[in-house]
Amino acid sequence: MKWLHALKDYQLYLKIERGLSKNSIDNYVLDVKKLIAYLEENHITLTPISITPDIIQQFIYSIAKELNERTQSRIISGLRSFFSYLVFEDYRNSNPLELVESPKIGRKLPDTLSEFEIDTIIGAIDLSTPEGERNRAILETLYGCGLRVSELTNLKLSDLFFDEGFIKVTGKGDKQRFVPIVGTTQKYINIYKNQIRPHIPIQPNYEDTLFLNRRGKQLTRAMIFTIIKQLAEKIGLKKSISPHTFRHSFATHLLQNNADLRSIQMMLGHESITTTEIYVHLDKGHLSKIVEKYHPRK
Repeated sequence: MKWLHALKDYQLYLKIERGLSKNSIDNYVLDVKKLIAYLEENHITLTPISITPDIIQQFIYSIAKELNERTQSRIISGLRSFFSYLVFEDYRNSNPLELVESPKIGRKLPDTLSEFEIDTIIGAIDLSTPEGERNRAILETLYGCGLRVSELTNLKLSDLFFDEGFIKVTGKGDKQRFVPIVGTTQKYINIYKNQIRPHIPIQPNYEDTLFLNRRGKQLTRAMIFTIIKQLAEKIGLKKSISPHTFRHSFATHLLQNNADLRSIQMMLGHESITTTEIYVHLDKGHLSKIVEKYHPRK
């Protein structure tokens, strides 16, 4: 079995069997391509079936010189998944990464914004332009619903159920969930949807896409990053923020106001409660209040 053939089969498995998004699949494939490039550079002719743990370990030593521990860990995890697939399909008897340990990394707590900082960023938007009204609706939706940037750019008009107070969100692996949407966020989406969007020359296949660029096509992830970066610079914000910062802030502020972790998990679309628990570590003040309120020795 050749590497490219194995990689093609693996991509189909990730898409059809595991239902992963294109971004996730691309990341998994990139990890394997790094290994392939290493083999080619060192004139190693082993196949996916014949490659040994020793060669894998040599590859890991080579990337350890260039990449941080978090990136190393991700690549090892990606390769482990690839070879587990080959074992699952009976191409190999064992996974060559079984005994390979990932670097020990601490849990990185996400940056968040205060309510004042969020209000200041949104307040800096120039509402005299059509794009300004759109950008306000975008940031209000990111923060008001805790969306991933890909979930925001893929949001459809047909996903809006304002009468019921929800939007339908398509998350990782095309898994859908309903997220509550408050009146304030609805108001700004409606202003954009009813007053700005009808004047955009919408291109074919984008008639149902909610947020459009000035050419009438779906906004890119990069464009959302640029909008936020420019606003942060405009107000002199020293934090390094991204669209995901609004999602982190959404979860943290809910927790600070005594929302339960299970509800936050469902709204964020986390498969595991462990992922959501990072916000407990982030908001130590909330933990202190819980102890003060409920512990018998308070």
